[in-house]
Amino acid sequence: MSTPQLEIRHASIEDLDEICGVHARARATYYGGHLASEVYSGPAELERQRAGTAQAIVSRERTVLCATRQDHIVGFAVLGARFDGDELFHFHIDPEVWRTGTGTALHQACVAEWQAAKVAVARLEVFAPNARARAFYARQGWEEDGRDDDHVTMRLLVPQLPAQPPVLAPSPAPSQPS
Repeated sequence: MSTPQLEIRHASIEDLDEICGVHARARATYYGGHLASEVYSGPAELERQRAGTAQAIVSRERTVLCATRQDHIVGFAVLGARFDGDELFHFHIDPEVWRTGTGTALHQACVAEWQAAKVAVARLEVFAPNARARAFYARQGWEEDGRDDDHVTMRLLVPQLPAQPPVLAPSPAPSQPS
């Protein structure tokens, strides 16, 4: 059985419910057993997440990308792509599609956004006990840069696009002897 086609696109406000669902399912996998569920999935926290995601979608200061399969959102990323040191604020993949290439494809789209904005360094914070996420980011080229309480900070030196060679005018046709 083949995996349905993956599409990465910019989010719209109509995507908010599906994004929030992915966010809640992903957070439950890495916070479960470490934090009280009220902290990451209580009504006040879910509303805070929803409001923040809605604001990011309509903001000019954030980019929100969605990964979709069969028109269903299976991952999303919220990033800044305006200046060096900008952040990957959220990066979540639905646990049902882990290990399908969805995270790698979404991460590549984030890198393309940073490259287009000429961002040289990006940063993120990841929950320290989330070894799976830390290993994923390391495979993508992120390096640990420090710790802040229960989070690890990481940075990525964004690979820059190669300079485009100058476009040369075609050589004139050699003259024919008369």
